[in-house]
Amino acid sequence: MVTDSTATLTPADAAAWGVEIVPLDVVVDGERHAEGVDLGPAELLEALGRGARVTTSQPPPAAFAAAYERAVAAGAREIVSVHLAGGLSGTVQAARVAAATVPVPVHVVDSGTAGMALGFAVLAAARAARSPSTAEPSAARAARGAGGVRGWWQGRFARPTTPGGAEVADVARTVAASSRVWFLVDSLDHLRRGGRLGATAAALGTVLGLRPILTVRDGSVVVVEKVRTRRAARDRLEALAVADVARRTSARVAVHHLEQPELAGAVAEQVRAWGAQRVVDAVTCDAGAVIAAHVGPGLLAIVVADA
Repeated sequence: MVTDSTATLTPADAAAWGVEIVPLDVVVDGERHAEGVDLGPAELLEALGRGARVTTSQPPPAAFAAAYERAVAAGAREIVSVHLAGGLSGTVQAARVAAATVPVPVHVVDSGTAGMALGFAVLAAARAARSPSTAEPSAARAARGAGGVRGWWQGRFARPTTPGGAEVADVARTVAASSRVWFLVDSLDHLRRGGRLGATAAALGTVLGLRPILTVRDGSVVVVEKVRTRRAARDRLEALAVADVARRTSARVAVHHLEQPELAGAVAEQVRAWGAQRVVDAVTCDAGAVIAAHVGPGLLAIVVADA
């Protein structure tokens, strides 16, 4: 399993599930930093606060090729590589280029999203890779197809198989497609300057004090609703998440923040309480330096995905 740093996985989770993280770069006043390695969201926000010029850059194909080669050297027969939406970054395309250079199949997945919406997809795929296949093993099918009691008996006790890379990649796609993300920020200027949001939509942030609630849809940032105050926006953010949880059998929830851990914790607990028994897990995490570079300070986001 390989992903990129915008999945916002903790080092502990990545290590526990055998996921290698390839960092995106953040360039501050011409100086390049690897996200999560030598630059975090706190340092990024400080740079934005002093007016530094900040841009982001996808990893080069060579970075993915090196990660894939390490996996092959460790014995991998297939690799599943799940990444940030292609509509937001060229990261997934760099992974595809690198995939052609290694001697084992690499299943590259465009998650269509970012943050823990991507992270949940990666972790679900990693869990699937360690679980017996949900598909009937080929030996069982062959034995059952032979007919008779003997065929049934042999098929019944055929050894289960672990899923292949294509099946694991499908799990990532399914969970990513199930995810929903809503977020708000202090200012839409950073999204506008980075080309992630049109000028007309960005202008809503200053017209009559409106606070847009945003989402990622088909790899693009779009406005969902507009409310009057930040507190009203937070309440609406929670309501959207709770309504979404209610439509699911079970759900995982993540609350992203930038230097607001107490607020994020309160929101996570509120969604967990309202979600009753449907919420399997509710976590909080900072959004990372790359996301911070594009949204600026004040980010509060809620991610919901199928458990």
